[in-house]
Formats: sequence, C-alpha cells, structure tokens
Amino acid sequence: MSRQRLIAFLAALAAIVGLAILVPMSSPASAATCASAWNSSSVYTGGMTASYNNHNWSAKWWTQGETPGAADVWADQGSCTGGTGGTTGGSTCSYPAWAAGHSYVTGDIVRYTNGLNYIATHDNPGYDPTISTWYWSPYSCSGSGGTTGGGTPPPGGFVVSEAQFNQMFPSRNSFYTYSGLTAALSAYPGFATTGSDTVKKQEAAAFLANVSHETGGLVYITEIDKSGNYCAAEPYGCPAGTYSYYGRGPIQLSWNFNYKAAGDSLGVDLLDNPGLVETDPAISWKTGLWYWNTQTGPGTMTPHNAMVNGAGFGETIRSINGSIECNGGNPAQVQSRINAYQSFTAILGVPTGSNLSC
Repeated sequence: MSRQRLIAFLAALAAIVGLAILVPMSSPASAATCASAWNSSSVYTGGMTASYNNHNWSAKWWTQGETPGAADVWADQGSCTGGTGGTTGGSTCSYPAWAAGHSYVTGDIVRYTNGLNYIATHDNPGYDPTISTWYWSPYSCSGSGGTTGGGTPPPGGFVVSEAQFNQMFPSRNSFYTYSGLTAALSAYPGFATTGSDTVKKQEAAAFLANVSHETGGLVYITEIDKSGNYCAAEPYGCPAGTYSYYGRGPIQLSWNFNYKAAGDSLGVDLLDNPGLVETDPAISWKTGLWYWNTQTGPGTMTPHNAMVNGAGFGETIRSINGSIECNGGNPAQVQSRINAYQSFTAILGVPTGSNLSC
C-alpha cells in the first residue's frame, strides 16, 4: 500500500471511530409513571392499578383498605416516578381534623387520620368515618364523592332488575322492598359489581338464594321462635334485653356480638336498638350485606370472596351455616339453598358455575 493510500485509510478509520464515540450509549429504562395514588377507601378489583410509596401495584382480586406491600392481594409492579404517586391518595384540601365524640351535621367535611377527607351524609355524634358508610362518604377537593359513599348505588344499577326480583320472590313480605335493597348497596360497593357480568350476576343470585332460604322466600322478617337466648358473655352485655338478639332480616342476624359488630360497621347502634333490623328496610338489607361481604362465619372466606374468586356457591353455604349443614350435617337444607341458586341464576341468564355443594 502506498504512503498516500495508508494515510487516507487511517484518516477514514479515525473518522469512523470518532463517530462511534459520539453515538450516545443507550440509557437504562426509566421508571414507569406512577398510577393514581392508592386510596384506602376505594374498591379495587383484579387487574386495577394504584401507586403507593413510589411503586405501582396491581390488585390480584377485590380489595378495599388493604395496604399495598402489606397485603398479599397486591402485586408489586416496580418503582415509579411522577404522576400522582403517593402514600395514601388523599387530596391536599384543608379541612378540620375529625374528632371522636364531636357532633357533626350533614354536609360537614373533615380530614381523617388516614389523610383522606370525608363528608357527613347524615347527622352523627362523631362516628369513625372509615367504619360508617351511612354517616360518612369520602370527599375530594372537587366535591365528588368516593366509591364507598352512602347515597349512590353502583354505576349502572343493580344487576337484578325489580321485575326479576319480584319474579324471584312472588310471595315476599312487603317489608323487603326492592328500593330498600338498592339503597343498601352503596354500603358495600364491591357487591355484585366485581368481575365479569356473569360473576356479578352469580354473586347476586347466590346472595339472594341464601336470603330466600333464611327467610322462607323473603316472607319472615324475624325468626319464628324468639325465646332463644342469644346473649353471649361479652363486655358490652345485652343492653336491649337478654332475649332481644334473635334472628332478624334477610340473613337472620343473631347474637349480641353480631348486632354490635354490624352496627359499628354501619354506623348504627344496633346493640341498643336491635329492632331497627326489623323496622328499617335499608338497615335490614345492610345487615345481610354486612355479613355477606365481611364475615367468614364457620367457613374460611367471606361469601363475597367465595363468589368473586371462583370458590363456588357451596362455600357461601359453609360461611353462613356450614357448621350445621355442610359435610353431611343437613343435606336437605343444603339442597334447598342450591335449588334457589339454580332458579335465580336461570332468571338472570347465567350458568351456576361449579362447586355448588359443601
């Protein structure tokens, strides 16, 4: 190679190397943008995302109030930046702090210890906003309510129409009104709104089938034999009287401790006033939904979780009366519940799913 050609070759090589040096190295993938901040009052269903402590999280199934990272229901999707990521999802509005025992009137807005705002939907003597869905609703800066408010039914209405409800209960007592049921739905917004349309209707059918069995087709408001003593030895006692906590309402709420727990959750003093369950249709329906959505009874899961997570109708029976009826205890009673469920799913036009018995 001649000297001139060598010089030209080296010059070209230097130019190529120089250009290579100028090409920027690819930077590591940046963190994802934070999703909307997790809100302890909001209901999340499988696949929904929220950010918490600068991480995005995906809900595995229905959840409300379970902190991402501290509950198995959440799957960590990795770190995130910007967006609305935060720790509680609360707004920055300035409202007075809630005070236990302070009397509030409808329309009062307070800031709770979880960093969220709540508006009083009914006058109350200072009930805790996070356990009362009748007296308080979540409140944002724009004035829009949260997902657990006490005044609005789930978007799109109940999956069971009034005509279908009447078809299911042709001989029902007039106390059990359809409007009372739909008014109660806002207390547990995940009920019959979780999962596919089929799952939503299956859950509604399962709840109403168990209700039908407990009340003889929504005929009985109270149990026939009221002489039983449902006053367990609890520190709060039985202020309404030893024999006052007999079965009432769609799930036949019984025992002083259940009246106490349901009342605390709903923001209504049912321990001192158990009769409200047989005189107020909305409260009566809410006690049934309280048990369905929050109590495992003798089972291992709530009836709500049994239906939305695919465990089947049989597990709802186990959670309601499984210690007496399941495992061969009373197969006729189990079959009665199954028959009602099969009838109601047929009315709603959905399959029953598997695992019907317990």
